[in-house]
Amino acid sequence: MKPVVHIVDDDESYRTATARLLSAYGVKVEAYESGDQFLAGLPSCEPGCVLLDLQMPGQSGLQIQRRLCELAPLLPIVFLTGEGDIKAGVDAMKAGAQDFLEKPSSVAVLMETIERALAQYERRRAEHERLQELRTLMASLSAREAEVFGMIIRGQLNKQIAYALGISERTVKVHRHQVMEKLGAKSLAEVVSIAADIGLDRGRSAFSA
Repeated sequence: MKPVVHIVDDDESYRTATARLLSAYGVKVEAYESGDQFLAGLPSCEPGCVLLDLQMPGQSGLQIQRRLCELAPLLPIVFLTGEGDIKAGVDAMKAGAQDFLEKPSSVAVLMETIERALAQYERRRAEHERLQELRTLMASLSAREAEVFGMIIRGQLNKQIAYALGISERTVKVHRHQVMEKLGAKSLAEVVSIAADIGLDRGRSAFSA
């Protein structure tokens, strides 16, 4: 699926000119006159990025950014503004914006920024899919395996796990083997890494995710 650059800007002349420019470079473009209009037709899963004006009637660019973090966290945001507002730029970058450009930007700078944003989308998508796969693997664990997993990542030894669960060390070893096999892990370090990736830490059980 070809990525889409979404231009969200209330300045019709700038919006139209930028859309035509990008289209001439073979970029697929969708343009919106307000953040509300963009959110109303927000794409659910197509690749792309957002060129977002900072100051607009209705919701500001920073408000739209906050909504996008909830609704479409994979879409990188590049802010475009004629205001030169340094504080707003800092706030936008702290909130995860890909870049912050003043209008007008040169074609070279704009295209380079878009290329970086689209590359960032691909990295986010790949990471998102990897985490989804890990969560699916975690869901395949039985209740007892999940208990053992939670104790493993807290650094407990087989005999400690066996005592806590009232089972034999041999049974613990069987569960450990099943956990590592289902998660595709070849070492304890990989198991701990998987736990960290899906948001578990050594102080939480697998059931508290």
